[in-house]
Amino acid sequence: MTSTGGCAADPPRLRLGAAAAELCEKLQCRVPVVLAGMGGVSRSELVGAVSEAGGFGFLGMVRESASLIWREVESLRERGYRNFGVNIIPAATSHALLEQQIDTIVELHVPVVALFWDIDERVVARFRDAGIMVVYQVGSVDEAIAAERAGAEIIVAQGVEAGGHVRGVRPLGTLLPAIVAAVRTPVLAAGGLASGGDLVTALALGGSGIMLGTALMATDESFAHAYHKQRLLAATGNDTVLTDAFHINWPPGAPVRVLKSEVTDGRLPPDRVAPSSVIGAEEGRPIYLNSTDSPLRSMTGDFAAMALYAGTGVGRVDQIVPAARRIATIGQQAEAMLRLSEAEEVPETSSAVCYMGEFCGAYAGTLDEAEQAAELGGLAASLEGLLRASLPLDANGEPPFPTSSHSYAAWVLALRGLAGRTARPATTAATPAAIAERLTLLIPQMPEGYARQVLLKLRGTLDAENAIHFTRALQLAGSRDASGR
Repeated sequence: MTSTGGCAADPPRLRLGAAAAELCEKLQCRVPVVLAGMGGVSRSELVGAVSEAGGFGFLGMVRESASLIWREVESLRERGYRNFGVNIIPAATSHALLEQQIDTIVELHVPVVALFWDIDERVVARFRDAGIMVVYQVGSVDEAIAAERAGAEIIVAQGVEAGGHVRGVRPLGTLLPAIVAAVRTPVLAAGGLASGGDLVTALALGGSGIMLGTALMATDESFAHAYHKQRLLAATGNDTVLTDAFHINWPPGAPVRVLKSEVTDGRLPPDRVAPSSVIGAEEGRPIYLNSTDSPLRSMTGDFAAMALYAGTGVGRVDQIVPAARRIATIGQQAEAMLRLSEAEEVPETSSAVCYMGEFCGAYAGTLDEAEQAAELGGLAASLEGLLRASLPLDANGEPPFPTSSHSYAAWVLALRGLAGRTARPATTAATPAAIAERLTLLIPQMPEGYARQVLLKLRGTLDAENAIHFTRALQLAGSRDASGR
């Protein structure tokens, strides 16, 4: 075994990885955080705030008039914003209105359009022919493949944990890596996400970034009514439910995730359950019971009986803040997670042999660069397997990525970055103890430098985790002995 180096090296800058960089280049944004095009909620004020913060936002123009699309787009451009998109949903829009929306978007030369629900190849072709990038949100691997074949350049993998209309039935933790493996386009993760740890985990699972709904609805700039925002602050994931109670204006079989209410529980008085019951109004337009309308600033009425959309990550949202602050917080949380997997300052060696370049590895009996990369890639794959094993296999009302999984994700990104192109697909999960044993054998073969220091820190982390697990096991055994069970 030989080495071309082995001397102390400066640690690399914190990076989210090549996938995130590719997404940001495509969308011309600085951070891989995307605002979902929530109908009614994502207006120009919120989209502009997200753009200002370095993210990318979609105007929620589902079933909205051509005049409103024109007004909202022009409002953003007058304020100097260029990197934004428009979200429409062909399956939930009448043919005449849809054609008006498409014509308007093309005439305005909107750079990006997001589509959802059925894969409409004709609509994709219209936008692609006009030079407009298409983003498609899907709920299954088959839909992702179909959307990519139709011409979508970015796929959004929506887990069943998402708020609003939910297309798929799989938890995000299993859906995201499956879609990443099936398509070549960048893939955004969506559904129940709200934190920097969620961003790091999505990237570790192969995603290119995250799309947020609930977390950005609970901001100063969102067009959601204050009642809806306050209900979000008081809720947890277990307060959400997937239901078909809100169905007016959408195709059949379109479940939504909302906060539980008298409507979802079937507890409304008999005199209020008539199909034509009007529960509110928006600028003269009636809002009907069981419609898909959610409370907006422009509405009046019985907000508690409307669709209070929320994803399972709602419990991680505890205050109404400016959108820029929420995105900054997510970035800071992600950076803090990544720093946990960053080595401390690398000490310089006093041995002159270290400066002998290619002879250093042979003298020390250390791995050469290719062997190091292969070992690091294998470790990253094992840790990704461990990460996947830590994620829930079914939707249980909780966020898709438990807090306990975030540290594994950070280590996956760190090792994947060190391994470079030799990073491998995830393997069957090894135990933390088994990975620690592997590190014990590997570390003496690594030359002095940043990578070796990272592995030393990882082994210390796993040793500490194993000690915690061992202590918990002893405590559990002791409690069982005391109870006689």
